[in-house]
Amino acid sequence: MFITKTKKSPYYQLVYEIDGKRTSVSTKTKIKSEAYKFLQNFRAEEKEKHTIVSISLNDFYQEYLNYSLSCRSKSYIECSIKMAFKKFFPFIGNHSLNKISPRQVDQFINSILSYSQSSASLYYRTLKAAFSKAEVWGYISSNPFKKIKAPKPVKSLPIFINKAELQVILNNTSRQFLKDIFITAFYTGMRLGELLNMNWSWIDFNQNIITVKNSNGFTTKSKKERIIPIHKRVKKILINHHSTNGKSAYIFYRSPAIRLNESFVSKQFKKVVRASGLSDDIHFHTLRHSFASNLVQSGSSLYIVKELLGHSDFQTTQIYSHLQTENLCFAIQRI
Repeated sequence: MFITKTKKSPYYQLVYEIDGKRTSVSTKTKIKSEAYKFLQNFRAEEKEKHTIVSISLNDFYQEYLNYSLSCRSKSYIECSIKMAFKKFFPFIGNHSLNKISPRQVDQFINSILSYSQSSASLYYRTLKAAFSKAEVWGYISSNPFKKIKAPKPVKSLPIFINKAELQVILNNTSRQFLKDIFITAFYTGMRLGELLNMNWSWIDFNQNIITVKNSNGFTTKSKKERIIPIHKRVKKILINHHSTNGKSAYIFYRSPAIRLNESFVSKQFKKVVRASGLSDDIHFHTLRHSFASNLVQSGSSLYIVKELLGHSDFQTTQIYSHLQTENLCFAIQRI
């Protein structure tokens, strides 16, 4: 960083580097002594700008958690942020955030990778996003997660069930409200959180559509609203519920005005799956995969599937593309 004068300007210029590239700024003075005062002030401002505020990992976690409450879904906070930091704390310790090195991060990710590729990938993405925010807030000068390679989990094809298997599950489900939830999930592809937050303002019987909406207490994963046509089996369920509990806060509930717990519904579904003698790999989210898979197998385009599922990235929808290939092969064999 130095002061110089060129033929292009009557004023002294301050020359300095940003990320290895030389740049300059005018001091707006022709007097050399004033130009050096400008240099001193500029140095002081740059030093203050790049001063790192010391904060412990735990204090940052609490601040980041509070920040996330206003812009992240509850499921992301519970299943991603809290889980990632819960694993990261014991490994790193409650040290100052700016003391955490890329080497430590690499060792942490490898320790998770040794027993779970999917968890390693999830924790990497989640903590990388958190530390990027720490960088923006001035707690670290650079993100240590950006300096190591992201783990690549093995991508397996999604598991799905057909109508006959759904019926087996329903036959082993004793409570009617759970049956209704399972059927609605199978024929709408809605996420569990969406189903349990669904209220009557989402339902339009005249246009025969469900509009998955954002509200003060609920936000969709993609932050976008979407429309899903109502299947005849789902319409029958909705009409029945509307006639008996049309004034309730939620469509599906055990007690009026009290939202069902996602964990409870998920565990009940898993319990029924095991009682039905079906694959233990089947989870509640399988109903969403089944909706998409059945659409593709019936000839729907991946674009339509993307819109109905509310995917923000088309690459996410492409996990169902193998079913299109199977359909093409089947079509050729029928010639």
